[in-house]
Amino acid sequence: MEQPADGTAQSRSGAVPLFALYGEEARLTDAEFIHIEDIESRSRLYDWGIGSHTHRGLFQLVAVLDGGARVQIDDRVAEVAAPCVIVVPPAVVHSFQFQPGSHGYVLTVAEVMLFDGASAQSRPLFEALFLRPCLIDFTDAPAAAERVSTLLDQLMTEFRWPQLGRSAMCEWLLRGVLLLLERQRAAAAGADPAERVRTELFARFRALVEDHFTDHWTIPRYADALGITESRLNRLCRHLAGRSAFEVVQDRLLLEAKRRLVYIAAPVAMIAYELGFQDPGYFNRVFKKLTGKTPAAFRREARSE
Repeated sequence: MEQPADGTAQSRSGAVPLFALYGEEARLTDAEFIHIEDIESRSRLYDWGIGSHTHRGLFQLVAVLDGGARVQIDDRVAEVAAPCVIVVPPAVVHSFQFQPGSHGYVLTVAEVMLFDGASAQSRPLFEALFLRPCLIDFTDAPAAAERVSTLLDQLMTEFRWPQLGRSAMCEWLLRGVLLLLERQRAAAAGADPAERVRTELFARFRALVEDHFTDHWTIPRYADALGITESRLNRLCRHLAGRSAFEVVQDRLLLEAKRRLVYIAAPVAMIAYELGFQDPGYFNRVFKKLTGKTPAAFRREARSE
């Protein structure tokens, strides 16, 4: 994906459409879910083309198992051929023009799914997979491609016909897919040992954030726990996540705040205390600064939708 795009990522109105799933209006907060569908079911409705759009709080994996596509990620365009998987992190503008008759899956995962529950424990194993958009090519790894395809088939079956333990089964299958993809990605990038060291260090930082974001650790404290300087930690975060270390921590805190405001029927002040804020008024100001809405307004709008 190295050629400049010959078009812009924006719609005619100048705003990039924000969708929960393509063609469906996004909510203020995306539900905690896994969704999978075959490429044909949605893209065929749009003449095999999915226009430029983005998702908030959602990761997407587009597995092209047969056929190909013209893919635009931000300002880069690439022609891809099966078998391959395109990884699209949240908020990244992307579009697809699939070859008619292409077969594969679009797997959409709420960001919360990767932070909470059993997935959180295995997250460091596939952390690098979601740091930036990437193309994972399986041309020279047909056996691995077949394993990914099999797991996606099984995930689709669980998704379509709910049975006892459906949520647990979907989560297990999801982790299997992610680990196979990360193995393939890491194998292709294995020639750069320095990058692997940085990735592993960043994964350790994210694990610390997960354990202590409600404790409101300072960035120097995170750096001390990792045995590195604050400036190195910031360089690491900007290199791998495009964010400062402070912004990475704030993003996690904000994600948890949004989730609790929507899913927990507790006063805003109680949620503020649970998130480690000693002053609910300060929590309100921070939340409004980051989202443009007060916590109460965010909750009302999210629940009304």
